Amino acid sequence: MDAIDPAAPPRLRTPVPGSRARAYVERLAASECPALTTRRARREEQTGAPHDPPVWTRAAGCHVWDVDDNRFVDLSAGFGAAAVGHAHPKVVAAIQAQAARLMHALGDLQPSDVKVDLLERLAGLVPLPNARVILGLQGSDAVEAALKTAVLCTGKPGVLAFTGGYHGLAHGPLALCGYRAAFRTPFSNQLNPHVCFAPYPGLESGRAETLAGALASIASAWDAAGSPIGAVVVEPVLGRGGVVLPPPGFLRELGALCRARGALLIADEIMTGLGRTGHLLLSIAMGAEPDIVCLGKALGGGQPVSACVGRGDVMAAWGDPGGEALHTGTFLGNPVGCAAALAALRVLTDEDLATRALRVGERWQGELQTLTARHTSIEAVRGIGLLQGIVLSSPGQALSVVQGLLRRGYITVPAGADTRVLSLTPPLTIPEPLLEGFLPALDDTLSEHAT
Repeated sequence: MDAIDPAAPPRLRTPVPGSRARAYVERLAASECPALTTRRARREEQTGAPHDPPVWTRAAGCHVWDVDDNRFVDLSAGFGAAAVGHAHPKVVAAIQAQAARLMHALGDLQPSDVKVDLLERLAGLVPLPNARVILGLQGSDAVEAALKTAVLCTGKPGVLAFTGGYHGLAHGPLALCGYRAAFRTPFSNQLNPHVCFAPYPGLESGRAETLAGALASIASAWDAAGSPIGAVVVEPVLGRGGVVLPPPGFLRELGALCRARGALLIADEIMTGLGRTGHLLLSIAMGAEPDIVCLGKALGGGQPVSACVGRGDVMAAWGDPGGEALHTGTFLGNPVGCAAALAALRVLTDEDLATRALRVGERWQGELQTLTARHTSIEAVRGIGLLQGIVLSSPGQALSVVQGLLRRGYITVPAGADTRVLSLTPPLTIPEPLLEGFLPALDDTLSEHAT
């Protein structure tokens, strides 16, 4: 594999997708569950343009190559998982060394040394008293573990979640999905019936909402709940829901409300945590005192690793399971994943990527906002650190913009239930010239798709 300049711009050798990618997608359609292939067909119908994707073959840093040897700049960081960059050398070295030494252990029965190391690292990293950790493979695993912990601790089955919230699509977290009701509907008879929803502040109106108004709406939803609420699950900033920031003081007051009413505050930091927003944990930076924190995405450096980290007294609710583990799995605490997570955490701290994300993100947001004067289709640019969202004027418009940017060599994803937000979550290591080079590509794309 040839080394390239980390700040090299996109390089397209073929149209996107190229002939090789189209052939792979045909094979994909013949073997993949139609739920995903049909989604691409729906998007083509919505936008009037093909949505066949490029097919990745390798990635390094902020760059991705496809089967047609096109080189893209990835401004999604693989849905945020590649926060330290794709195939960071230190993460790759840790994976290779661990794979040669021990690839699998007996989980909770006979753990690996590297699992113990990761548990200690996470317990020391998250500032909760006597913190204890449950490992998982993906973000929804961490949320599921948090929900189980909450009901064991409080004895209350009810959960308060938020409109626009996305916590994964496993059965436990799916009940909390406020992103789209359509995700829950086919499975509603199997889901927790004790979930109620409050409006995420600023989501519906599209503008800033007062703190008092937000808290009043939550109290109203809480009072109307049919079951005692034992847990409140919140994203410090909505990620997939459209990059929505709550009013100042919201997380702090939400935590106080939970304590007053005897419920646990579960902070879903799967997207916002570990440096993405300029803070190790955004909920704590915002003044909250969460009882449980859920981590994922960036944690594994590209490997599937997640963690549910809780206060010691809360996690003690698991008690003595009577000889059987109540929550475990074959691959939880997998040694290779644990080694990757330890390496990724070292990179995050050694390179101070949180501080960099805040500084670089603030500058980039200002540059993105300069395009509002040229494009009436931009309603707002909002975000924090290197979690940025461009709010467009028309529902579905982000789908077309994503495709236009892809044809120019930039990988982005849409956000918001009405897909009007362009989500930008580049690797925290991204060279600033790549962020600057994105601006003319976005400018051209918006002009092309002007409404």
